[in-house]
Amino acid sequence: MTIPLEKILVVDDEESIRLSLEYILTSKGYSVTLAESGEEAIRLAKASPPELIILDLCMSGIGGLEVCRILRSWYAGPILVLSVLIREEEKIEALDNGADDYITKPFSIGELLARVRALLRRMSAGAVVPKSMSYGSLIVDFINRQVFLAGSELKLTHTEYEILAMLVRHADCVVTNRQLLEFIWGPEYKYKEDLQNLRVHVSHLRGKLEPDPRGQLFIRNEHRVGYRFLTEPQEE
Repeated sequence: MTIPLEKILVVDDEESIRLSLEYILTSKGYSVTLAESGEEAIRLAKASPPELIILDLCMSGIGGLEVCRILRSWYAGPILVLSVLIREEEKIEALDNGADDYITKPFSIGELLARVRALLRRMSAGAVVPKSMSYGSLIVDFINRQVFLAGSELKLTHTEYEILAMLVRHADCVVTNRQLLEFIWGPEYKYKEDLQNLRVHVSHLRGKLEPDPRGQLFIRNEHRVGYRFLTEPQEE
């Protein structure tokens, strides 16, 4: 029995980028479809919905943000934004308009493939909520709302646990400040005031997860955008 390949739609108006991504992804066993414009991407996605879309933001015709908004009216799969834009405002706008993660050009092949794997892993999990998740010495028990590190239970506040649970459920992908604020404080949050509160809670959480500043880094700060939980903790 042949296992169907995961389909990825690559959208970029630069032919060299399209062909490069096609080569990288097909060499790893993915089935790749190419689109050189937003209009073509929408048509192809409707005709045969892919498991994942890699979308450039800066394109002639329909721009990447508008494509993202249109796709999100019916497409439920992950969207990975690929762009030369480096301003945090553009990254936040892309994420707020339906993108699941972003990577900035120029990019490393290793990082690109890691982001692709993380997004596809989230999609394959579907609506199933795991009872627990473990990464190295860290275990998060969602049923009992307990967290263990190196065999010892961490005493987290309600807010610290909610932040960690949200980040772990979206492991290896960026979670924006806005998404965290809405999840924890609801849609009526006060942005500036609660954003500072969020930063304080994350700082306290990191102090418990990463007590040794020279040790493992589980939570990475995406400057002015949000946070990312790393399934393979880095060394500070």
